Amino acid sequence: MTATVDVDTTDGTMVIQPHGALGAEEAAELRRTLVHALRHLRPLRLILDLHDVHEVDPITLGTLAAACHLGDDHQVAVFLDRTSESIAVRLSAAGVATHRLRNVGRAA
Repeated sequence: MTATVDVDTTDGTMVIQPHGALGAEEAAELRRTLVHALRHLRPLRLILDLHDVHEVDPITLGTLAAACHLGDDHQVAVFLDRTSESIAVRLSAAGVATHRLRNVGRAA
């Protein structure tokens, strides 16, 4: 199943919402979106809303962890919202700090 990525910006907060299964091909699109947002747009906060993501491959896990570090480098607060417990565990194992994971277990 192919994922798509929606982007919305309100009051200094950018929300990036991927949908579906995030495999290697989708990771490339998501990585480009994240790098552009963090390096060029530099919102105050970037929220990755993962409520509609049901599968994440290792490349995407690394992409999401790297986005948190890139956000730190560019003074952008990065949070991952509404992910399933199983994906949250995998994100933590990939190096995402637990304070960045919000509303865990409230996935659709």
